[in-house]
Amino acid sequence: MVLFAACLLASMLVQEPNAAAAPADGATELARLETVWNDAHTHADANALDRLWADDLLVVVPRMPVMRKVDAVGMMRSGRMTFRRYETSDLNIRIYGDAAVVTGRLRRSRLINDRPVDDNWQFTKVYIRNSGQWRVVSFHASESPQ
Repeated sequence: MVLFAACLLASMLVQEPNAAAAPADGATELARLETVWNDAHTHADANALDRLWADDLLVVVPRMPVMRKVDAVGMMRSGRMTFRRYETSDLNIRIYGDAAVVTGRLRRSRLINDRPVDDNWQFTKVYIRNSGQWRVVSFHASESPQ
């Protein structure tokens, strides 16, 4: 019985550092997905965004209509808008179990029907983890103060 208790205690001590590392691992994965998001925009990779976006995605950004996933993927596939720059900074990642909120600043340069447009936004993304996979369910951006 003493040997069992000692093994149980040793097992708990070994697992505890891994449990403490779990949030950091989640934050690392979310930071990686932020890079995937940015790269997909600059490389017009609609397939990568389709995988990253949840089916019930809602996008709310300045000077554009509210979009659902089908609209956003369709816009990316149309080629009407291309990105020359898509850079985030000041990322803040907060994880709440199987939900996460990522905030930061977004600077992007794009062409819409060959017309250049520069954006300087603050953004909030909401991720949900389902079956071990993080997906974006909400993206909201607003103009950043100059």
